[in-house]
Amino acid sequence: MPLSREQIAMCIAREIQDGYYVNLGIGMPTLVANYIPPELEVMLQSENGLLGMGPYPTKFEVDPDLINAGKETVTVVKGGAFFSTAESFAMIRGGHVDLTVLGAFEVDQQGNIASWMIPGKMIKGMGGAMDLVAGAKKIIVAMLHANKEKQSKLLKQCTLPLTGVGCIQQVVTDYAVLDIREGAFHLRERAPGVSVEEIISLTEGKLVVPDYVPEMVF
Repeated sequence: MPLSREQIAMCIAREIQDGYYVNLGIGMPTLVANYIPPELEVMLQSENGLLGMGPYPTKFEVDPDLINAGKETVTVVKGGAFFSTAESFAMIRGGHVDLTVLGAFEVDQQGNIASWMIPGKMIKGMGGAMDLVAGAKKIIVAMLHANKEKQSKLLKQCTLPLTGVGCIQQVVTDYAVLDIREGAFHLRERAPGVSVEEIISLTEGKLVVPDYVPEMVF
């Protein structure tokens, strides 16, 4: 079966290393905070001016003044810091974020990402996504592999306005974990019970499949 949003977040949390400074985008990426191993020392950065973001609060921990960039209530770990949005973006643009996790509408085999606009639909703007894909050292996309009509979102070439060019190194979908390099998606892991043939059928872009593709273990 395809992965749930929580399982996608769990997969991405495994990619986080000790000492990382990490930015989590709005939506599914924020769930990653709940699955970071407690033995790791990781600082989560929120572009609205918070470094040291913790997991979602329990109902007894909710503080309406502590929010992330998606206006959701969060917690703060020991040593957390608050600062202006200008300082936050200076941190991002200065290359001080080791990893950012973003959602996307489309990603293509060249590592391009379209995540901020669907033509004809009302939007508020691109937010900090363009700064993040330009400034972070590593970028992982958390997304669905295909739309409701089973049309692939992993493409030969993005059709929507781009957020960034040649910047995505890894994609975690509800079907698979894929690395992007050398102009292709490289299949690394598949969701439990999902066949390689299913992934091939749902991937429009060039897909490199090794002889053995392990199932994810949770």
